Amino acid sequence: MNTPHWMLASAVVAGLSAPALAAEETPLKSLPYTPSLDVSAMDRTVDPCEDLYQYACGGWMKNNPIPADEARWGVYSKAANENQRYLWGLLSELSAAPQPAQLGRYFGACMDEAALESAGLQGLKAPLEAIAALNDRRQLPALLAQLHRSGAMGRAFFSFASGQDFNDATQVIAFVGAGGLGLPERDAYFRSDKGSVDVRKAYVAHIQRSLVMMGLSAAEAARAAQQVLKAETALARVTFKPEERRDPYKTANRMTLAQLQALTPGFDWAAYRSALGAPAELPVVNVTEPRFLKAWGQMAQTLPLAELQTLLRWQLISSTAPYLNKAWQEEHHAFYGKTLQGVPQLKPRWKTCVQLADAQLGEALGQEFVARNFSPELKAAVIKMTDQIKGVMARRVDQLDWMGPETKAKAKEKLASMVNKVGYPDRWRDYSAYEVRGGDFLGNVQRGAAFEVARDLAKIGKPLDRGEWGMTPQTVNAYYNAQMNDINFPAAVLQPPLYDAKMDDAPNYGNTGGTIGHELIHGFDDEGRQFDAQGRLKDWWTRKDAKAFEQRASCVAQQYAQYTVVDKLKINSKLTLGEDLADLGGLVLALEAWKQQVAAMKLAPQDGLTPDQRFFVGFAQWDCSHARDEYARMHARTDPHSPGRYRINGVAVNMPEYAQAFACKPGQKMVKKPADVCKVW
Repeated sequence: MNTPHWMLASAVVAGLSAPALAAEETPLKSLPYTPSLDVSAMDRTVDPCEDLYQYACGGWMKNNPIPADEARWGVYSKAANENQRYLWGLLSELSAAPQPAQLGRYFGACMDEAALESAGLQGLKAPLEAIAALNDRRQLPALLAQLHRSGAMGRAFFSFASGQDFNDATQVIAFVGAGGLGLPERDAYFRSDKGSVDVRKAYVAHIQRSLVMMGLSAAEAARAAQQVLKAETALARVTFKPEERRDPYKTANRMTLAQLQALTPGFDWAAYRSALGAPAELPVVNVTEPRFLKAWGQMAQTLPLAELQTLLRWQLISSTAPYLNKAWQEEHHAFYGKTLQGVPQLKPRWKTCVQLADAQLGEALGQEFVARNFSPELKAAVIKMTDQIKGVMARRVDQLDWMGPETKAKAKEKLASMVNKVGYPDRWRDYSAYEVRGGDFLGNVQRGAAFEVARDLAKIGKPLDRGEWGMTPQTVNAYYNAQMNDINFPAAVLQPPLYDAKMDDAPNYGNTGGTIGHELIHGFDDEGRQFDAQGRLKDWWTRKDAKAFEQRASCVAQQYAQYTVVDKLKINSKLTLGEDLADLGGLVLALEAWKQQVAAMKLAPQDGLTPDQRFFVGFAQWDCSHARDEYARMHARTDPHSPGRYRINGVAVNMPEYAQAFACKPGQKMVKKPADVCKVW
């Protein structure tokens, strides 16, 4: 569960006669309670031996239509929305203080829509003037640095940031990454089916309308929009596909500064680094996509300056539009919300402001959240569960018949070195250098971006801080970091209905236990297994054991490649393999840990479900969800997570314990022949 995920087959959404209207929402003073196993979410008319997902989640989908401002709606997104409503109330109180502090000033400025309307494009005056003044390519490095500092990092052609050295996991070096595309992924520029052609036409129309709003005539904007598409298509040709980015050996390209400069001879990297504020001395840089950077360097030197200015204006306004007035927000949403994801309505202003406060002052907000919602007892309970699951993994490694002793020793070393982070960081981030002004929302966003760029760049050339988190405590999600070799569970993902201290162990181990196991298995999936105990990109497998792993993983890939997402679009199992392996392996670990936890207990059925059935229903209900068709198509091409239905049924069908729990018989859909069962760990 690394980044927000998931969706369901289109048949579920097709049952809705019209988009659900967004209900009037109000701030919450406390987090609402929903049990981790909700019998009202079930559809008991469905045979669980035919479809666990519909059996466990049919009621949830019926009772929870997709809100008009959402592309997908599920248990996680609903919990995140309730969490945001709670933070809305908290931030509203802070902003109402006579002299609001940093968080209150930020939220208050964001919610001041009248000031936003009157400001227009005034906040972009300086970068727009800098783009207009570009009359010499030697000015480009400083101009890109200015755009990157103000929030266009990655959108303005490329990104420049810190990253953990693939060779030496104790050190932080500079990373240069590919960027500059306005469509979700590279093949969106090349697919010839009608849907993809229509999306490109809509994209060009969106660019044209945006440029007219900036003051160009309709004819000028039409020409400029075609120039943008032509340039982005050229960059897309040399950009990795999403599944290619999953291969760390493709993205690990260490270079000296001289080699980086030789890759783009007309672009002065020293001038760029100086203007950006990066360290002057960079002994090594990692270029994630050298082919892209070389092609971009050639484009930057050969494209007419007027066309380069057009591209820069578009990249600036495209990355800034969500932070401008209502007309700009609606234009941005018309393409990126409605066309690409099928979302009818803009998010309400309060939700946008909560999300931005989380993005730019996340750990300050996290301190407030943790103080009110995360007890030492809850942290201890989750740490205990994690230790149990790590113990199960160690035993299973010992028992593997396909892995030799040399690789087993390395696997157990990696497992023992894996750091478990629960709830919140030990040391909170200091935002004192971030100036937040009342009544200056866009300025706050730009200064927040500059603060984060400076904070990030300051890490380059220094030892790694292994205590740093990649998510805020109020994030309803979890993740594994292969280079850190740590598993991370924010406080918000450990609240009901995901972890429920009032509930019996079965659904908690099925849900949160499965999540813990999932993140742990990421250290041993097709991508994570390529990193060693210290987080170095280093092959620690014998050739024989690596081949045996790949054979078992291919069983999972072949299974998921058969699943239809929407229309005739199948899962890209090369993209989803890591998550699919983690889903399956994680639940295997969680089930064994739960069995050990309750071994001495005499458990009785509850709610008409045996304890084993409660485990599997609790597991299934973590991802009750459905999605709009447009989002489903985009998700299938860009997101490494399979749709929710297959994240559940695809796992359970490979677990004989599931068939036993529900007395399923051979020939039923949730029962595989023993020879066809996929099993890795």
